[in-house]
Amino acid sequence: MEKIALTADLSLSRLVYGMWRLGDDADTSPAHVQAKVEACLAQGITTMDQADIYGGYTAEAIFGGALKAAPGLRDQIEIVTKCDIVAPAGRHAAARVKYYDTGAAHITASVEASLRDMATDRIDLLLIHRPDPLMDHIETGAALDALVASGKVRAVGVSNFRPWDFDLLQSGMKTRLVTNQIELSLRAHDGFTNGDVAFHQRHGQPLMAWSPLAGGSLLSGADTPLRDALHRIGAEQGTDWSAVAVAWLLRHPARIIPVMGTNSLDRIAKLSDACRVEMDRQTWFELYTHALGHEVP
Repeated sequence: MEKIALTADLSLSRLVYGMWRLGDDADTSPAHVQAKVEACLAQGITTMDQADIYGGYTAEAIFGGALKAAPGLRDQIEIVTKCDIVAPAGRHAAARVKYYDTGAAHITASVEASLRDMATDRIDLLLIHRPDPLMDHIETGAALDALVASGKVRAVGVSNFRPWDFDLLQSGMKTRLVTNQIELSLRAHDGFTNGDVAFHQRHGQPLMAWSPLAGGSLLSGADTPLRDALHRIGAEQGTDWSAVAVAWLLRHPARIIPVMGTNSLDRIAKLSDACRVEMDRQTWFELYTHALGHEVP
């Protein structure tokens, strides 16, 4: 599978396995989690996407259980994780309200907890999970710089940031922010016209796309033309609708990296089908037209 370079010594696989719902599975044993990772590796999917808040602050430890049981996996993968969301759950159960914390102390403590929970000595890519209205970009930037300098984090980026948020944080840093993970799909396509994708494409920063299948909602509601087109194109190319929807993102020249989340081993084994879907310009615009609900101007 193709790799997308973020730095001179860090690349992510073209597709990323998202572990948002890892704790929701009926089987969270180390052996079952290991089977998921190995199913990804068999296709060349080497990047695993986590966040401290996933599973109410439990998903990283569930993943760590598999890495402890099979330590040889660690050097075969890249680990992405996120921090700054504080919600009244798990280790933050005493919080009175959900909030964001981009203070240096919180970021550093979050990284230490992630390293411990995932039984690793390094995080390959750390993302600030959500823009913080109270962010002191100088303090936050210095904390991220220090983590990279320490070797505990190899590279840093953000998630859900708008271009101005990205520029603000970058202005307080020596280290280069390498990516932004945003919602992109045939349902959430505003990023292609509101400047989000163009901003990062201009600066050569590959985007990560969360919820590339729109949580499955692409097949619900009144989107009969879009649903029918996805099924038809999938049947023509010997795959299913989800591979076509992901291929729609892969076709874009911004080098979008979809983050695919599922607990089904059968579905994990088919994630790479998206890389084999042929998507010409007219097919891309056919799907875009159905997503818009009208032809382009």
